Amino acid sequence: MMSALKPRKDLKPVFCPHSIAVIGASRDPNSVGQSIFRNILMGGYRGVLYPVNPRADFILSVKAYPSIMEVPGDVDLAVIVVPAPIVPQVLDECGRKGVKGAIVISAGFKEIGGEGIERERRIKEIADNYGIALIGPNCLGVINTDPAVSMNASFAGRMPQAGRIAFISQSGALCTAVLDYARGQNIGFSKIVSMGNKADVDESDILVALAEDPQTSVILMYLEELTSGRRFFEVARVITSELPQPKPILAIKAGRTPAGARAASSHTGALSGSDEVYEAILAQAGVLRVESVEELFDYAEAFVNQPLPNGPRLAIVTNAGGPAIMAADACMRYGLELANLTETTRSKLKSSLPPAASVHNPIDLIGDAQHDRYELALGMVMKDPNVDMISVLLTPQAMTDVEEVAKAIVRISKADGKPIVATFMGWYDVSPGVKVLNENGIPHYSFPEQAVRALSAMYNFVKWLTRPRTEVKVFTDVNVERAKEIIQAVRASKRRMLREDEALSILEAYNFPLIPWGIASTREEAAKVACEIGFPVAMKILSPDIVHKFDVGGVILNLGDERSVIEAFDRMMQQVSERCPGARIDGVLIQKMATKGIETIIGMKRDQLFGPMLMFGLGGVYVEVLKDVTFRVAPVRELDALRMIRSVRSAAILEGYRGQPPSDIDAIVECICRLSQLALDCEDIEELDVNPLMVFQRGEGATVLDARILLTEA
Repeated sequence: MMSALKPRKDLKPVFCPHSIAVIGASRDPNSVGQSIFRNILMGGYRGVLYPVNPRADFILSVKAYPSIMEVPGDVDLAVIVVPAPIVPQVLDECGRKGVKGAIVISAGFKEIGGEGIERERRIKEIADNYGIALIGPNCLGVINTDPAVSMNASFAGRMPQAGRIAFISQSGALCTAVLDYARGQNIGFSKIVSMGNKADVDESDILVALAEDPQTSVILMYLEELTSGRRFFEVARVITSELPQPKPILAIKAGRTPAGARAASSHTGALSGSDEVYEAILAQAGVLRVESVEELFDYAEAFVNQPLPNGPRLAIVTNAGGPAIMAADACMRYGLELANLTETTRSKLKSSLPPAASVHNPIDLIGDAQHDRYELALGMVMKDPNVDMISVLLTPQAMTDVEEVAKAIVRISKADGKPIVATFMGWYDVSPGVKVLNENGIPHYSFPEQAVRALSAMYNFVKWLTRPRTEVKVFTDVNVERAKEIIQAVRASKRRMLREDEALSILEAYNFPLIPWGIASTREEAAKVACEIGFPVAMKILSPDIVHKFDVGGVILNLGDERSVIEAFDRMMQQVSERCPGARIDGVLIQKMATKGIETIIGMKRDQLFGPMLMFGLGGVYVEVLKDVTFRVAPVRELDALRMIRSVRSAAILEGYRGQPPSDIDAIVECICRLSQLALDCEDIEELDVNPLMVFQRGEGATVLDARILLTEA
């Protein structure tokens, strides 16, 4: 997996250039060209800066050059701010000059459609020809706060303060809003990248560059669509779990609703994949999905400034009962546990606090608590072995020494490796204390629920890091050649949809559990096959032209003897010919009726971005009405398959509900893993559904009742 971090293009010229040329730097103080040049010049950039403008001798007292070709020295990075139609010409000159990094700020490319699409294709081609790493076009720019570089190659308002958070955004406008928000919250950044249209460098390339960036501890992303979905998945999974020091990735993925998806699509022209697929991909890659910018930075502050918790047990220390109840409710809602304090801790608290104080969790110090009481309680809780994390709440009372309480929290936070966050409720009265907390790396939240949610995000990342690991199971009892022979035979007949017997034969080649079945072309053959299989049986029409067999009378169940089979054959042929005149009929499929179980569905869809996507859900009404399904990208490990099953809302039905026996979940896991291998081996399969996969009681297995396979276009 570490091979996923092999860079496609070197981004050092973009992030750490020794020299920059701003092509399109302007004398107009209100222009984008001058804004970018001024930001680099006044932002403390450590390298050499060249303005390029054929109609200016000087820009902000710096000698200008008529073209990049006339710049006297080497240029690592070109920031291009010229009209879109001449960008290809300018970029070609950059290539001939030996420039290895470019940021195209200019708009007027694929986002406008028509000629813009061709223009963008052209600059991508030029960048590849010269080996240029190109950011954009249609972007805000790139910022690197590393003191050794100090580069603000953007038209954002001002240089942000240095920090350990990297922010990657597909929206330049959102970058400016985030910068303003972060300034107000005293949040610093290591890198900020506005990707724009992603003609060349995409989110995966930037993640590779940030993976081992010593200035970056946490990566934040705003995404509307992914360019290289499969690579993103592999790179993100390495960063979040395989590095010596894994880094959390927090992402807003826009387009969750149909309206949002349409807006994102019109904005980028390339939204792909349903939201459910993205949800699964992000989870499988260890990326924490968030809903808002506020939530993004709530989490980031905790990750950057506090150690990870060892477990889910939260202690709440407060001077007010109401906020403590809110925090306790949030604790349950976000998957944490209220810590059960040891008897030793409770005893010490009881002997040290006023009689009216509560020594159970939440620990209520009561309204007149000052910093000494907070410090005493926090010190004891921090040492309690049953506590993994602490949330400190404060409401300002007349006697509350807010600033001193904040200083006490800072002192206690240095005593042990447990995360501690604070909620000083209010605004004006608590602001001196909040300032102390911010200056000392104690995450502060306006309300208790925010604090608990941030701690929950940290614990979820810990669960990801410490999850049991299994390898991808490779089945040796499969007949790949047989499956491919069937596929080639279908191809030869100029079909994409397999008949059910062909689909079952492929599953049989991969040793899926199947009930006895056979095919027949006459009423006599049907009766003979039924006798060999054993009654009762089901009969299904075989036709390459009929997909929904039930709708045309092409399925008859519970046939109990030879006579009923013969009669059913005649009736089926008549009904199908009447309802589907002209449909090719290749006979019937006879299957033994399965015993009662729970219907599930497993399936595969070959996604353009991610490759084979596996699906699981409960079958029948659950999949059709509730759409209660989950996805994973193949290949899946056994634990991935198990998590698929447990993540559907109706998983409790399989576990055994209201006295019902639990189902054979291990059998479903094996079928999902076999499907994963089949999807990777047979790239000609576009879609595959097993619906239903009937699952029996634990230890009794599962069986395929129906299957549908569609091949890719030839």
